[in-house]
Amino acid sequence: MTPDTLLTLAVATLLLPLCGFVLMIFFGKRLPRQGDWLSTSVIAVSLGMAVVILAAKIGSYGGETLTLNFTWVDLHNVPLIGPLPIILGVAVDNLTAVMLVVVTLISTLVHLFSIGYMHGDIRYSRYFAYLGFFSFSMLMIVLANNLFLLYVGWELVGISSYLLIGHWYEKKSASNAAIKAFLVNRVGDFGFFLGIAMLFMTFHTFGLREIFEGIGAGRLPFESNWWLTAAGVLLFCGAVGKSAQFPLHVWLPDAMEGPTPVSALIHAATMVAAGVYLVARIFPLMTADALLVVAYIGAITAFISATIAITQNDIKKVLAYSTISQLGYMIMGLGVGAYSAGFFHLVTHAMFKAGLFLGSGSIIHAMHNALHHENDHATDAQDLRNMGGLRKAMPVTFWTFVVYTLAICGVPLTSGFLSKDEILAGTLAFGGMSGHVIIPVIGFLVAGLTAFYMFRVVILAFLGDHKDAARFSHLRESPMVMTIPLVVLAILSVFVFYSFNPFDASDSWIVRAVGRPDSVVPPSMAAPSTEAFEEAAHGLHGTAMLLSLSVAGIGVLFAFVTYYWRKINADAVASALGPAYRFLLNKWYFDEIYQAVIVNGTLALSRILRWFDGNIVDGLVNGTGWVTRGISSVSGMFDTYVVDGIVNLTGYLSGVGGLALRKFQTGRVQSYVIFAVLSVMVFYFVFRLI
Repeated sequence: MTPDTLLTLAVATLLLPLCGFVLMIFFGKRLPRQGDWLSTSVIAVSLGMAVVILAAKIGSYGGETLTLNFTWVDLHNVPLIGPLPIILGVAVDNLTAVMLVVVTLISTLVHLFSIGYMHGDIRYSRYFAYLGFFSFSMLMIVLANNLFLLYVGWELVGISSYLLIGHWYEKKSASNAAIKAFLVNRVGDFGFFLGIAMLFMTFHTFGLREIFEGIGAGRLPFESNWWLTAAGVLLFCGAVGKSAQFPLHVWLPDAMEGPTPVSALIHAATMVAAGVYLVARIFPLMTADALLVVAYIGAITAFISATIAITQNDIKKVLAYSTISQLGYMIMGLGVGAYSAGFFHLVTHAMFKAGLFLGSGSIIHAMHNALHHENDHATDAQDLRNMGGLRKAMPVTFWTFVVYTLAICGVPLTSGFLSKDEILAGTLAFGGMSGHVIIPVIGFLVAGLTAFYMFRVVILAFLGDHKDAARFSHLRESPMVMTIPLVVLAILSVFVFYSFNPFDASDSWIVRAVGRPDSVVPPSMAAPSTEAFEEAAHGLHGTAMLLSLSVAGIGVLFAFVTYYWRKINADAVASALGPAYRFLLNKWYFDEIYQAVIVNGTLALSRILRWFDGNIVDGLVNGTGWVTRGISSVSGMFDTYVVDGIVNLTGYLSGVGGLALRKFQTGRVQSYVIFAVLSVMVFYFVFRLI
């Protein structure tokens, strides 16, 4: 396959979901079955082309980057710069090719699952249209070779997530969640925009390759490393928002108010994956200090969300905090320098996390149907405490869910073990080389917490006996259109698709294809070299594997002891912990703190500004008007009584004088002679007196 053909396929992969979106928006309701087959077929074709691109790229072009550029606008005379062509385009490298398959695969399975899950929805065709738009937006991020197009796709992902999270907008919680997700992401996007602006003003281009070349050539505005570190951290702010990292993680759990297939798409392959992909894409320009910030943000995020997940009872909320925790793992892996491992975990996590959410959707779908048969509209179908014994009624959902759980816990022979073990080995290497030992400690602690809360879900939902025999009799396995995606994702959660060695990810084709890129920052600012880091990580691989298996085993054991064998009373422990348990149950009170400080602070500031505007600004304006009106009144009176008075008096005196002088106008020559003689006599006597 020629490079032009491969790039043409890439552009077609991008544009097909957009075409599907346009057709569904305008004609969806008129099509048979409201066009669900059209939307699903379009994304399936994109998946087929993405697989072809991946096979051709890795098979024929190795590490080469294929690029297609075009001049968007050509500015001829920019002050202080001169000619400035803005060149945009798409690029296909190994990172891009893998992500194309991940995004289109998960999107295709979500489309297929949605046919059963969303059946009968009031806005069925619009839902599938928005799914296609969401996929198009993420594919634009993946294919962009410049920060401008990447930012456009970034914002399109934001608006499409808003539309999908708020799909059931008549439900207040769903509309609020959509608004919250949109606004919180704008905070991170503002930092991302500033970072793009810094780089553009320095290098006069949006192209990533050109920016990397400029940094490598030393064309920096300052000699110190603060500028480059600041640019990297600002770009990372975008990932903090999109990938729900601390402190902007609060939007993702609320996003569960959207349809469950949307949750699977957001959490697995599109929105939250965009932040991790961004960090991987800009990795060459990240200084050691910027990567340290990335590593700590990821570690803090992983720990906070894992501690919250162990107390949640809503199955989707548990999975949401699990996603945040795993995203923290990926970000932490990239930050410590385990580049390939961090991206590898993004790929494997997409499979088992999409499966977990679709599996929870299968459970919720069955629970809703059972509750409907019982005419029960009060029981929460998502509450784990209302479940139990589902293994017997839903065997396919159960066994696939177990596979996903084993994968996320890092059990051998699963894909999650390969990627998570590599990240943990990287944290150990980083801790030994830098002295930041708290990062690997958090990594292993979170691994244990993950095993505990995920097996808590399995035990409470599937094992034991259902609490309501009448309701249990109505529970049924989901239809094949929903179980087929579950089986496919369970199969893709097994190690063999990623590496023939089930215990070492270094043999994975993904790790070999997506190697850590070379840093372009000056040596004094750069992180340890790839060779030194990989050597240290490889030496600690066995230690990381033993530790991760140990902590995961302890987590699983505690879950069974507490929730299956009931040797520990969970309610008694929660009561004994008291404030600590409520602290975790209430999600570290982040929402309350943000409500009190940011939301209420903003409202208070708006009230102060309103008072200032109404009393000070309007007071000054009204006072100025009053003074002006008073001056105008005085001026009017002066004009009326003084100026007009003088004018009128002059006219009156002139009239009186005219009346007097008129007496002298007799028309007789004799009279005029007498007046003249008298006048001469008067002037004579006057001058004599003077």
